[in-house]
Amino acid sequence: MTKRVDRRKFLAGGASIATAGLAGCALMGGGSSDTIKLGILEDQSGNFALVGSPKHKASLLAIEEINNNGGINGQQIEYFDPDPQSNNQRYLELTRRMINQRDVDALWAGYSSATRETIREPAIDPNDQLYFYTTQYEGGVCDKNVFAVGPTARQQLGIVLPYLVEEYGPDIYTIAADYNFGQLSADWVKVLADENDANVIGEEFIPLSNSEFSSTISRIQDADPDFVMSMLVGSNHTSFYKQKASAGLDIPIGTSTAMAQGYEHLRLDPPAMSNIYAGVNYMEEIPTNRNTKEGGFVDRYYDKFPDAPYLNEEAENNYFSIYMYKRAVEQAGTTDQEEVKAALESGITYPAPEAPDGEEIKLVPETHHVNHHMWVMRADEEHNVEAVDDRVIDETFLKDTVGCDLTSKDEETQYTPQDYYEEAG
Repeated sequence: MTKRVDRRKFLAGGASIATAGLAGCALMGGGSSDTIKLGILEDQSGNFALVGSPKHKASLLAIEEINNNGGINGQQIEYFDPDPQSNNQRYLELTRRMINQRDVDALWAGYSSATRETIREPAIDPNDQLYFYTTQYEGGVCDKNVFAVGPTARQQLGIVLPYLVEEYGPDIYTIAADYNFGQLSADWVKVLADENDANVIGEEFIPLSNSEFSSTISRIQDADPDFVMSMLVGSNHTSFYKQKASAGLDIPIGTSTAMAQGYEHLRLDPPAMSNIYAGVNYMEEIPTNRNTKEGGFVDRYYDKFPDAPYLNEEAENNYFSIYMYKRAVEQAGTTDQEEVKAALESGITYPAPEAPDGEEIKLVPETHHVNHHMWVMRADEEHNVEAVDDRVIDETFLKDTVGCDLTSKDEETQYTPQDYYEEAG
C-alpha cells in the first residue's frame, strides 16, 4: 500500500476538502435509455463537506469500476450528482428532481439523520423510491423503501462499550450532541450499560453551537468515571478533544462518531485524540487485506483521488452498497425497483473492505440493515491508530425486539430505545 505521510501536513495547511467544480451530472457509456440511472446526493460543500466529500468520491469510484468491467447486466451506469451543499431544503428539492425528472433507479443521499428524515416522508416513501442511507446512525428505521446500510448505534456502541467495561471498569459518563442522534445514542448507552453490568453515573447533552467544554471537563473529573462515552458531532464539538488534552484529562473515551468520519486523528495535533476508542465498521486504517494490501481499496481510492484527505467510514458504506445494488439487479434481471428490493431482501452479501478474508457482510432481509464486521480502533499519544478488538455484530434491535419484518409487512417507521424497554417489559 502506498504510504501517505503528508496528509496531516496537507490538512494543517488549510487546504479545502470540498469537491469544488464537480459536474452536476455525468454520463458513463452514452445517454441511451439502456443506461442504469443512479442519483448520488452527497455534500460536496457546506458544513458536512468534510464527511460528505469522501462519500461522493467513493461512489464515483464504485461506478467507474463497475462500468469499466462491463456495467450491470451489460448496461452502463449513468449518474447524477448535483451538490446539495449541506442544505436540507435543497436535498428535498434535488431528491424530487432525481425521482420526477431524472427517473433514477436508485438513490444515495445524505449524511445526517435530519437530512434522511427531510426527504424520507415527503419524497422517498410517497414515490416508493429505492433509497440507500449509508451513514452510521442512531438506528431504528424500518421502512420498505430505505436500506440503512451504515452501522447502528447498537452495533458501534455494542463493540466499544463492552470492551471498555472489561478493560477499565463499569462507571460511565456520557456526553452527546443535543439532538435526535445524540439523545437516542445516549439511550443506547444506557441499554448496553444494563446488558454489561455497568452504570451511567453522569450524562450531558451539548448544543451543536457549543465549543467551550471547561465546565464539562470539570464535571467529568469530579465524577471520576472509569471511561467516557462521547457522541459529539460537528466542528464545534471537536474542541472538546483539544481542550480535554490541555486540561490533562487522560481518561479512556469510547465513541461512535470521532475519527472514523471526520478523521480528527489526522486533523488535530497530538495528543488531542490520545486514548480514544472508536467503535466502527470501517476506518482507512483497519487491517484487512481487502483494505490495505497493494491494489486494495485504499490504494484504488487514492489512485483516483490523490489529493483526498481521508477515506472515511461512510465512504466505504457508499462503495459496498453500490456493489450490493449491482448484485441485486443482476439477480433480479431488471432495474424494476420492487423486484430489486426483493432481490436485496434475499440476503445479498458482499466482500466489503471492512471484512477479513473469507468473510462477506450480509444485508438482513427483514430490516434492510447490515450485519457488519465491527472494529474497536484506538489512537495513542501520537495519534497512531491500531485495532484492539473486532467481530461481527448483528443488527438485532429491529428484527428481534420490535418485530420489524419488511419481507412480510410494509412499514415506514422509526423505532427508538424506548420501544426496546417497552418490549423488554
